[in-house]
Amino acid sequence: MSGVWVFVENKQGEIPAVAQEAIGAARKVADGLGQPLTGLVLGQGVSGVADAAFNLGVDAVVGADDATLAHFRVEAAGPLAAKLVGERQPAVFVVGGSTYGRDLAAWVAADLDAGIVADGINLKVEGGVVKVTRPVYAGKLLADVNVKEGLQIITLRSRAFPKAEPVGKSGTAEWVSAVVSEDNIPTKLVGFAGKEGGVSLTDASIIVSGGRGVGGPEGFAPVKELADTLGAALGASRAAVDAGWIPYEHQVGQTGKTVSPDLYIACGISGAIQHQAGMRTSKVIVAINKDGDAPIFKLAHYGVVGDLFKVLPALSAEFKKRLGS
Repeated sequence: MSGVWVFVENKQGEIPAVAQEAIGAARKVADGLGQPLTGLVLGQGVSGVADAAFNLGVDAVVGADDATLAHFRVEAAGPLAAKLVGERQPAVFVVGGSTYGRDLAAWVAADLDAGIVADGINLKVEGGVVKVTRPVYAGKLLADVNVKEGLQIITLRSRAFPKAEPVGKSGTAEWVSAVVSEDNIPTKLVGFAGKEGGVSLTDASIIVSGGRGVGGPEGFAPVKELADTLGAALGASRAAVDAGWIPYEHQVGQTGKTVSPDLYIACGISGAIQHQAGMRTSKVIVAINKDGDAPIFKLAHYGVVGDLFKVLPALSAEFKKRLGS
């Protein structure tokens, strides 16, 4: 087994940030192993995606352009990816940790009986072995993990790695046929129900979250105001979601979304282990809580002991002044 593969996820002909991060991480692994990097491109009308993958640093592209792959369905993409990886036998298959990426990685691992290391936040090559650093025990510890034999599949935590930068490379992709017909795909796409406005938690560079300390649905008003002022995503703890104060889509934590923004502002959040598991890899953490003994302060880089209903409006006013908004 040799070579490194990376899944080049794409949406509407664009390579999202999670896939750009995967390409950048896989490129370093390939260089460390002294092996070529191959991008796996699946979709419909994706010749431009293949060109973009070359420009982001892959050495080769293996792709499939078919109507069954137009919108990601693991029942169509999984068998094809497993077939290609099984036949070409790369040593490492790197996948961004999006919903699509995790589905594909799990399918390929199950199909090929391969080892998989999930939620990597750092990769390093030592003695020809790729070691993956990942959080364990709800993020309380970090472990270096690797697969001892055969194919190693690795999924990466979103925003934990820098994006691949354009390098001006070009190449010719190898195109193969899909392996599952539409009639044999049980899942059918009937349309999309998009949500207007707001910033995606998983893509956000800044997140402002509220917890039990906001006291109720109306208590999220100053939290949202600060988020809007900073162009940030709005997050929440499980306690706030369970209380029905805010929809589940905003939940950060072990049973919600795992995030790694540049700045995470926790407002009225005590910092239970479940919540820390979803945000402890944030680059800068600011905690605002009237309880100076709240566990969140042990994790935070900066802390404000005070009433969030006084602190947040003051912060929003100051940021508006400085940002000219």
